Amino acid sequence: MKCKPPILYPDHPMYTDAVDAMKRYHEAQASGEPAEEVERLRLIAESQFQAVTDYQLKALGGPAGPVH
Repeated sequence: MKCKPPILYPDHPMYTDAVDAMKRYHEAQASGEPAEEVERLRLIAESQFQAVTDYQLKALGGPAGPVH
């Protein structure tokens, strides 16, 4: 039986990095950055939040998607 990883708390760098990425995305939208840059930042933020979600699901014993 595999051990579950520890649960992440909101001050963990994985969380704070995802929140910072989302802020950069929203700031780029608000400042009128080119669409390509806004989309790039959106994909980064979405990816980081998905990683946090997948990790937490695994840590809590739930179904997590495949690890890439």
